[in-house]
Amino acid sequence: MGVPNTLAAGRRPTDGMLRLAQNIAQNKKRDSLGQTTVPARVYTDPDYWVLEKAAIYDRLPQILCPSALLPDNEMAVPHDGTGRPLLITRDAQGNAHVFLNVCRHRGTRLVEGSDTQCTKKLVCPYHAWTYSVDGRLLALPRPDTFPDLDKGAMGLVELPSKETGGLIWFCPHEDTADFSLAEEVGEDFDALGMGEHLLFRRKTHEVNGNWKLIMDAFLESYHVTRLHAQTIGPFFKDGVTSGDMIGSHARSAVGRLEEMEGVDLSDMDQMRRVITFAYQLLPGALIIPSPDYINVMVMMPQAHNRTLVEDFMLIPEPPGTDKARDHWERSWALLDGGVFAGEDFRAAELGQQGLETGAVPELTLGTMEGGIRRYHETVEEALRAAG
Repeated sequence: MGVPNTLAAGRRPTDGMLRLAQNIAQNKKRDSLGQTTVPARVYTDPDYWVLEKAAIYDRLPQILCPSALLPDNEMAVPHDGTGRPLLITRDAQGNAHVFLNVCRHRGTRLVEGSDTQCTKKLVCPYHAWTYSVDGRLLALPRPDTFPDLDKGAMGLVELPSKETGGLIWFCPHEDTADFSLAEEVGEDFDALGMGEHLLFRRKTHEVNGNWKLIMDAFLESYHVTRLHAQTIGPFFKDGVTSGDMIGSHARSAVGRLEEMEGVDLSDMDQMRRVITFAYQLLPGALIIPSPDYINVMVMMPQAHNRTLVEDFMLIPEPPGTDKARDHWERSWALLDGGVFAGEDFRAAELGQQGLETGAVPELTLGTMEGGIRRYHETVEEALRAAG
């Protein structure tokens, strides 16, 4: 048994979540694409990855982290996984920002490491130019030696960002910074109370596989009772699935039909005990709400065959007892170290190794794997939209 989720008490799912839950309760079959294929080159071709990077990761809004990474005002955390030096901050008013982690004086990296810092000021290690966490240049040594300096024009370079649904998104470019879909899917996360959750654990994994191979594992249920036979597979035996799209983002659910009789699906706490949702967000992020906690995984491709995956575990309230802490520790070890790293990520690496041989020119997908084909279609649409 898990720890009671007091945040879920009295909450209601969104209309979209409830619709999927009702489909499962009525054992409605999800529309199937039939048997389909995906060309292997989308995982193995370095040139294809270059196109994806330019059209998607260097252009579209994407998740950086959960809000819980910066739980208090006046905090900052460096972030390097996107291939550019970023600095995520929360200012004195509680607003989140995403800056380039670059001093405006000589271009020095402003904050080192990867840990969250509690600080009102950001001081460059080279010449001690000092900035506020809202990006303003506050002070510099020997200002008399910069007689023409306009301090107001020398704040940190800020990138478009949006905090919604308990997540911090950013976009590399102003002209493509449309966060409307982030806000729409964020309504589900608000219903889950994700913005009120606390960060329990955080870990970055390096996976020697294409980012889409990692996403694929969360887009189909065909593998669950097989790959995860020794971990979570038994909990999903004979599960019924349903799913839909929120723009380019996929929302799926799997339920245990035999346990749903008498369950009030309009009550979030009751629904989460019998239905597990998963959100597969473009470009590459996964939100997996378990009955009493939430995993956020962010994919940060480094090459066509290498991906950083940052996994965050969010819990509804601080552990009040040793028993509660032990529960969260075991849950973290089961998913992050067992299901994800030991099974899903390992399967992606083995798949990459096999596909690189050329033995499988195209992947054959059965009717339980239609979500993979849909996801690849959203990637292809993004490539076309970028020209």
